[in-house]
Parts: sequence; structure tokens; C-alpha cells
Amino acid sequence: MAVTVPIIIGIELGYFEIGLALSFGAFWSSPSDVIGSFRHKKFGILFSAILVMIVSFIKGHLYFELWLLLPLLGLLTFSIAYISVYGFRASLVSFSGLMALVLSFSQETEGLKVYQYAVLVGVGGLWYLLLSKIWYRINPKAETEKFLSETYELTAEFLETRGRLIDPYEDHEKLQSKLIDLQNELTENHDTLREILILSRRSSGRSNYQDKRLLIFVQLVEMLETAIANPVNYERMDTVFNDHPQYIEKFQNLIFEMSYQLRMIIEAANNKNKLPKNDHIIQCFEDVGHEIALLRETLYYEEYLMLQNLLEYQEKQFEKLKRIKWLLGEPKTTEIDFIDNKTANRFIAPQDYDPKLLLTNFSFKSTIFRHSFRLAVTVMIGYAVGSIFAFQNPHWILLTVIVIMRPSYGLTKNRAKDRIIGTLIGGALAFFVVFLVQNPYIYGAMSVVSLIIALSMVQKNYKASATFITLGVVFIYATIQPDTVTVIKYRVLDTLIGAALSFAAMRWLWPTWEFVEIKESIEKSMKANKNFLHKITEYYQHKGSIPTSYNIARKQAFLETSNLSSAFQRMAQEPKSKQKGADKIYELVVLNHTFLASLASLSTYIRSYETTEASDQFRIATEQIENNLYKALQYLNGHSSSGDDASTETHHSIEEKFPTFTSLNIKNLASANEEVERDLQEAHLVWEQMHWLFSMSGKMLKLSKAVRQDW
Repeated sequence: MAVTVPIIIGIELGYFEIGLALSFGAFWSSPSDVIGSFRHKKFGILFSAILVMIVSFIKGHLYFELWLLLPLLGLLTFSIAYISVYGFRASLVSFSGLMALVLSFSQETEGLKVYQYAVLVGVGGLWYLLLSKIWYRINPKAETEKFLSETYELTAEFLETRGRLIDPYEDHEKLQSKLIDLQNELTENHDTLREILILSRRSSGRSNYQDKRLLIFVQLVEMLETAIANPVNYERMDTVFNDHPQYIEKFQNLIFEMSYQLRMIIEAANNKNKLPKNDHIIQCFEDVGHEIALLRETLYYEEYLMLQNLLEYQEKQFEKLKRIKWLLGEPKTTEIDFIDNKTANRFIAPQDYDPKLLLTNFSFKSTIFRHSFRLAVTVMIGYAVGSIFAFQNPHWILLTVIVIMRPSYGLTKNRAKDRIIGTLIGGALAFFVVFLVQNPYIYGAMSVVSLIIALSMVQKNYKASATFITLGVVFIYATIQPDTVTVIKYRVLDTLIGAALSFAAMRWLWPTWEFVEIKESIEKSMKANKNFLHKITEYYQHKGSIPTSYNIARKQAFLETSNLSSAFQRMAQEPKSKQKGADKIYELVVLNHTFLASLASLSTYIRSYETTEASDQFRIATEQIENNLYKALQYLNGHSSSGDDASTETHHSIEEKFPTFTSLNIKNLASANEEVERDLQEAHLVWEQMHWLFSMSGKMLKLSKAVRQDW
């Protein structure tokens, strides 16, 4: 609408150039209209409109010889790309400016002065902002409901995968890898949904709808934590289920039913009458509880405590599921526990827009600086090649370069491959259609449809998006010039050259390899886990209400661990020769995930039950675990750490001070009262987690030392 309406009106009124300028402005400002709060979208589109107006004005005066134009083009490209130091939103504004710069080479401003054209381009951006605002007012809940539905689905899949993981005969390595991917998706989804829900409250005030959705979101976040939490390590759990296989099916039925109910909530939408009932899931709990109770009459008291802890984790999960259904069932406003804006806003990480960031990043140590410099050089080479060899549309080479090139090698390689395949497929389909149809009106209609499909798929399937972009561009040219076959030929050729230049630049021009950058991700994840452990320790020792800092530390631990996994995935896409220490780094990634799972288990338990006073052994254990993490961070920072053998000595001291459950003077748990049993459950879980956390922290220390030597 933003692109076609001005052109149609311009043609009808005889002002085609004005309509075209408005359309370009709208198109170039559109990249900032992505997922997130409308407040961020609004400022993103506005700054994009200002930038494309400035770029269009400057480009209008760039009529120089090639030898002078190239360095100016490189300087402009670098300056615009360098804006990305201010984060994700800024990178979208930067992309708008780069598109305006590159596509300005494709047309002349006939009938308009340079300043008039630049102003009209800026007005086109405001026109797009107006449409975006109107669309938001028509359906303000659309984005919230979309991301909530995705969160339900991802959480359901996560639960289902966790349910499969308790079976010792499943492929645990494959399932663990899938869990890590799902957790990354969920963490990103949570971050976006958190921004939408909290910032919308800040800008438009609280509403019953927003407060309900925010509380549902809180329950879903806690469901992820509870799903990750595991009362014991996987090896111990496998042993229990191998010895008592009858519990596998019972627990899986229970977990799969909760997963199914989350999917049923998506289907119910806002119809409270379609929300799933609790009857079946309650029956599943009774079946599991009955089987576990039989162990209480035997000498398998440790197995009983382990399975009882696991069952109670599922009960807490069920409580969250019931609360979600209750919130969706239109409870009275007075019954909702509101979250005040001041507390909620602490969960949003503000972007730093200090001008000093430009100076701080102005060196080859900065990934964004290297990317901007690399992009500028590649654009200069691409334009020189397109001009010297008299290509039909050299700006297509530049467009391919700015669309494909990304700071990371793996993403650039994948986009280059997808772009080439998509362009070849699109070119072949376009040739077939043009050969059969010679009607410009049909071309026009098909170009609009193709571009709608292309833009809607650009985030989901870049290969398909590239196919439809090619179709759209060819059909547009087919409406205004007869030699469409030549257009297709040059479109394919320019794309191949642009993709080849992008790939070559990422490989040989000041490349950024993830094995260097991943050190920072490992440090951040380890620090976040260490801080989360510290907050858990503080809360366990002092009890009381849960402080906001505790929840923020938990959120940060999940976010940084997810970022670490993403960094490793990028590293895995790089050439084998550049994957230094990949095996050790992978072990560290898995250990950080497992460490967080253990922390989540401990966190869920101490928040859900009235626990006893923290013992001296607990304080000793947490101090030693934090000490191991501190030493590991010292190694990662390049500092030598003394006293590494203390880790082994500490292990013996903990073994001596923590009683093992096989040495407890309880021959028959059936004779213990409820209070004693609860104390035993707490001691069992805490004992398991302390040993598990200590063991992992020791491995992380050794791996950090080994990884540092590789670097």
C-alpha cells in the first residue's frame, strides 16, 4: 500500500515523479517496521526517513568521475553502516540508508530538483509511518497474540522433548541439542514479548488486557525454567528409570498431557469455553503418585525421594498451567496481581546511545568497524566492476552486496547461497511467464503479488524471498521495457557477481572469526550463571520475599546462555580451519547449559517450599563453586590462576561434610512423618545439586584453561 498508492495517484494526476519519490521513501523506511514495541518501531521509521532524506540529497550531488566517486561512495557506505554500533534497531536504520544510497543510482530525478526529491523521499517515510500507526490502531493486539501463540507452541515442544528425554533408550545427545535450540528460540521470543508487553504499558498506560498477558508471560517464563530444572543429573535419572522402567510411561503421559494442553490453549484463542479441562491431567498425577507411593514401602528410599522431587516439579508446572487458563478465563480485574511499571521496566535492557560509542568502536578490534570497512570496500569494488564492464544495472551488484553481507561469516555464506539459488529459480520462472504472457497489466499485478510474498517471507525463508523478489523486479521491468530476457540475464549475472564479492570479502578482507569473539560470550554466560548462583545463595540464607534483582539475575543467566549457544552455532558454520578448540568450546557451551539447568532446579525448589536454615556445608559448597567459576573467568581473561589443585581438595572436604543418603540411619521411609520426609527431600535435592554444580564448575575450570591455551 505504501509503495503502490502514491504511484497510482501520481499517474492519475500527472505527477508520476512525485509519486515515485514518495514510494521510494516509504520503501526505504520500511525495514524498521519489525517485531517489537510500537514505540521502538515509530522512532526507527522516523530516523530512517530522516536518514534516507539526507542520503538522497547527498547522492543527488554525486556526479563525478569514477576515480573520485568511488572513495566518496566508500566513505558514505562506511558512515551509514557504522551506525549499527548502536544495536539492532540502529542496524535497521542503517540498512534503510544503505538501500537509499544504492537504489538512488537506479533512477534520475527528472522534473524535480535534488532538494525537492530528498524532501519527498522523507515525506514518503512519514507516509509509511502514518500507515503503520493506523494499522497498529486497527489491531493493537495482533503482535502480542502472535508471539504469545509462538511461546505456547515452543514451550509445549520444549516440554514434550523433556518428556522424551527421561527415557534412557532415547538418543539423549540429539534431544539435548534440540533442547538447546528450542531454549534459544524461547529466550529470543521472551525478549521480544517482554519488550512488547512492558513498553506498551509504559507508552499507553496499563489495561486489563495488557496486565493479564504480562502475567501469562511471567507464567510461561517460569514454565521454561521449571522445564529446564531437573532434581538430579541425567546419569542418576537414567539409572533410576532403568531400575524402575514402569515410571517412564507414567511420567511421559503426564508431561505430554501438559504439552498438549498448551497447544489446546492456542486453538482456543480467546474463547474461554474451549480451554482444556483439568480432569485428564489430574488423573495422570494420581497414576504417577500411586506408583511412587509404592516405593515408600520399600528400601528404595533414595529413588523414592528422587522421583517424589520430580513429581513435585511437575505439580508446580501444573500450577502455572492452571493459572494461565484462569487468566484467560476472564477473571475479575480486582483478582489480578498487578506488576508495577517501575519493577517491570527493570527487565528491559536499555540501549546505550552515547556518542562516545562511535569513538570506542573506531578500531579494527570492533566487529562493527571491520564490517563497515569491509562493506565499504566491497561496494567500491562492485561499483567499479559494474561501471568498467558496462553492466546494464551495476546498482544490482551493490544491492546484492548490502543485502547479503553480514558481520558473521556463516550468515553471509548462507545468504549468498540462498540469494543465488533464489535468483536462479526466480529468473527461470520469470522467463517462463514472460514467454507465455505479453500483457503489461498482468505483469504489474504479478509484480505486486510477488513483492508482497517476498517481503513477508524475508525473515522466515530467505531463499524463497529471493525467488519472489527476482520475480517482482523482472515483472516491474517487463511493464516498462520490451527486452525482458536481457533484464533477466543481467539480473542473474549481477546477483552472481555481488554474491561472489560478498563471500570473498568475508573470507579475506579483515574477517571476523567467531572463535575469537566467542570468548566474550563464554565469559558473559559464566558471569551470569555465577551471579544467579550468588542470588540463589543469598535468598536461601535470608529467605523472605523474592527480590527483583533475583529475577533479573535469572533472566540474564538464561539470556546469556542462549547467546552463547547462538555464538557457537555461528562458529560451527565457519571453515574448519577457523574452528580452533571447537570440541572444548562445545563442552563449555553444554556445561553452561547444564549448570544453568541445575541452578534452575535449585531456584525452583527454594522458591516453591519453606526450606530449612542454610547449613555451613551449603555455604562452603557455594563458596567453592563460585571460586571455581572465578578462576575459570581469570583464565578466559588471560590471567594465570594459582591454586588449581584446591579444586580436588575441596571435593574431598565436601564429600566428608555432606552425608550420603546411603549412610542415613533410616531403614524404612514409611515410618517417617511428613515433616521429616520434607526435610529429607530438601536435603536430597540440595545435596545432589551442590555436588553436581561443584563437579561442573571443576570441569569448566579445566576447560577454560585448555581453551585459553588454544587462543
